Amino acid sequence: MKATILYHPNAEFSRTAEDYARDFARFHRTEIELVSLDTREGADLARLYDIVRYPALVVRDEHNSLVKQWQGEKFPLMDEVVSYLKR
Repeated sequence: MKATILYHPNAEFSRTAEDYARDFARFHRTEIELVSLDTREGADLARLYDIVRYPALVVRDEHNSLVKQWQGEKFPLMDEVVSYLKR
């Protein structure tokens, strides 16, 4: 399983996304990939998973199938994300 945050690096909630990813790595020893929506990869992922509010947190399995997503400025509890990553 893999977690990714899609966000705009210079937008209002960019600091929230970056802090969440940093804290997640520190507390759970698991990286969350930060992907800018200003890149082709970020735009393609947003389109693929029908994401319309940002930042968005996406958990995917080893085949890149969507497992769970959260959209908007309020991120889920870290323990909830961990539970999806360990499935």
